[in-house]
Amino acid sequence: MKEVLIVASGIILFLIGMIRLSSVVRRMMNARIKELVKYAVDKPFYGLVTGIISAIVFQSSSASIALTIGLVSAGLISFYSSLAIILGADIGTTLTVQFVIWRFTEFSPLFIAIGGLLWLTRRGRWKTAGEMIFYFGLIFFGLEIISQTAAPLKQSPAFVHYFTQAKNPLFGLGLGIVVTAIVHASAIPISILAVLAQQDLVGLENAVPVVLGANIGTTVTALLAGTVANVSGKRTAVSHLIFKCVGVLLCLLLFPFFLDLLKRLSGSVAQQIVWSHFLLNLLIVIVFIFFLRPFTKLMNKIIPGEDDVLPIWPEYLDRKDLMDPVKSLTHVQKELQRQIKLVQIMFSRTVQMMSRYEEGKGKDISYIEMVVNNLRAQIVRFLWKVSGRELSADLSRRVFAYTAMAGDIKSIGNHIQSISVLAGEQVLSKIKFSDCGEREIHEILALVEQNLTDASALLEIFNTEIVKDVFNREEEIDIRVKESLENHLKRFHLRECSPESGPIFVEMLGHLERISDHCDNIAEYVRDICKGIPFEKRIA
Repeated sequence: MKEVLIVASGIILFLIGMIRLSSVVRRMMNARIKELVKYAVDKPFYGLVTGIISAIVFQSSSASIALTIGLVSAGLISFYSSLAIILGADIGTTLTVQFVIWRFTEFSPLFIAIGGLLWLTRRGRWKTAGEMIFYFGLIFFGLEIISQTAAPLKQSPAFVHYFTQAKNPLFGLGLGIVVTAIVHASAIPISILAVLAQQDLVGLENAVPVVLGANIGTTVTALLAGTVANVSGKRTAVSHLIFKCVGVLLCLLLFPFFLDLLKRLSGSVAQQIVWSHFLLNLLIVIVFIFFLRPFTKLMNKIIPGEDDVLPIWPEYLDRKDLMDPVKSLTHVQKELQRQIKLVQIMFSRTVQMMSRYEEGKGKDISYIEMVVNNLRAQIVRFLWKVSGRELSADLSRRVFAYTAMAGDIKSIGNHIQSISVLAGEQVLSKIKFSDCGEREIHEILALVEQNLTDASALLEIFNTEIVKDVFNREEEIDIRVKESLENHLKRFHLRECSPESGPIFVEMLGHLERISDHCDNIAEYVRDICKGIPFEKRIA
């Protein structure tokens, strides 16, 4: 029992290290997600490399593929582009087991010590780097505990005989699927096999089927992520399962030849196990990488639905147009229209979430916010270059107004993201507003949504009536928010609403009021731009 508990502790440390390392890396990548998408969508080869690198950094193909499914669901990556990434992620994850063969487990205390010191004593990037090194070391420290616990088992002839005697491959396949499905990481059973092989406690014929099963079991994480994704995200998750099943089936059909090849590649059973993991995933890449487009068409028929992709990079900004400031600013205006359309999508999805929360929808909104923020940065950078040209007073006014508008739209997106997070907290904490509170907040939501719609319309064509409507509605929203806060205070004192609902209710109202304020700013900028400009030359 003592040995069993020690092994379980090693597995738990491994999982904690992997989960926390993935979390830290994801936190870092959120700020750089646009670079990931930029390279991944260009060509399948770039997507493959992106997948390999992301899995190595995450130390988990499951985490990398779950992120990819989230990006697909949010519309930042097409289903077609995601396929190469998941193929690459499955290649990248094989390096984790290779680290075991390179004796990283023996150096794990050093990683933990160095990483821990940096994490506890430094700040900024060094602190984050220390945290990553610490968790990286924890992964292999867990395996080292398992290795030391397994060493005495060499003295047990019954144990050695049981695990080295060849068994039905289907037994090992099923074992690998079940264990990996439970722990959500194929690296755990495969690494443990490598550790046992280093102690001469497992034979190749028994280990390879478990490796094959672990590769199928690892798709469970992607399938779970696909359950909260849109149609495209579901396609990606199912495709991952199909890739693995086809690769495993081919290896089973050629099982004797596969074992013979592994024995030729290395004399060490532990290294042969690593090779089996790598060659399986390499075989999957070879089989599918050149047929991704026909495979995409097939999956679109099997799981029909729209594959809406939101371009993360500006579609209209072109440095060649900088010589013509008027044309440049016209293109900036079109990007502003795109930017505000994206926040409208965020707003509509957030309103839906407030009545029916879905975790996948919340992630979609956060990814779209990244696109909005990226567009603002690209627009402002482009406007800086435009401002260096000879500009008339009217064009200068447009440059400054467009710069401010891009910031306002970005701020609207940030407030919407905050509301979606609050909606999630409300549902997860099972907090309900009173009937009066629900009615008040939905009335304000409707007014804010109309102001957002009108602000979007003003970026397409100037209309004095729409400007007046935005101004009037903004005043009404301010009054409604003030009244709603006072009503909520009365309900709170009368115990007509739960105490927990107060902070969420007040924060939501504050964000909605700020969204309306930014819409009001956009209306003012448009009005100022169009003052004194003939009607036929106004924003069109």
